[in-house]
Amino acid sequence: MHAPHTRALTAALNAVLCTLLAACAATPPSLVTGPLIAAPQPAPMFLEQPSNGAIFQAHMANTTLFSGERRPRAIGDTMKVDIAENIRAIQKQTGETSRESKLATKGPGTAKAGSPLAPLINIDATASGSDSFKGSGNAETSNSFNAQLAVTVINVLPNGNLLVAGERSMGLNGGVSTLRFSGIVNPRDIGPGNVVASRDVVNASLENAARGDIAEATSRSWLQRVLARSLSIW
Repeated sequence: MHAPHTRALTAALNAVLCTLLAACAATPPSLVTGPLIAAPQPAPMFLEQPSNGAIFQAHMANTTLFSGERRPRAIGDTMKVDIAENIRAIQKQTGETSRESKLATKGPGTAKAGSPLAPLINIDATASGSDSFKGSGNAETSNSFNAQLAVTVINVLPNGNLLVAGERSMGLNGGVSTLRFSGIVNPRDIGPGNVVASRDVVNASLENAARGDIAEATSRSWLQRVLARSLSIW
């Protein structure tokens, strides 16, 4: 006779268990996805290139005219990204409204005193009302990030732009901090020393992820996240 209650309790426990397992398995999504390094392509079997007698040679397309510095052009080439990001946004909003209304009415006043209609015909009535609203809000955010990271060309797009990505990890006292970067670079934006500014990178993605004892101590556990989400409906 207690079978329906038992089934309901079992279903409730299964739902709670599934929620806990999903919370345990859930990990923050990474901003920089995909491969972060690519091996260089194998060299052709015949390395000797025919000379056409001109200054420009096809096999020298990845070097500059007045310098022997080799520019990244192919998959597996490396370069450096000068990361200098400074973002500041300020938003202010103010609103104020007010309204005032008055109404007055006066009866005809033709009924004689003592008449049953006198209170209605000789009535004088006034009404007034007002309301006002005033609100304001301010929001300000500021972010600054400065670093330099070596990246690898992982793909060459049909228009010649380079898809680059890379990461750098540093461990200290049981914690690991990883800097990742990816984006699309126009070869014309590459400066001396094969350095490109992050502001010239298209679809740039930058993240600094940390893991270890310090990162775990400064973040909420999965159980705290589950309780916070489940109790937020109350």
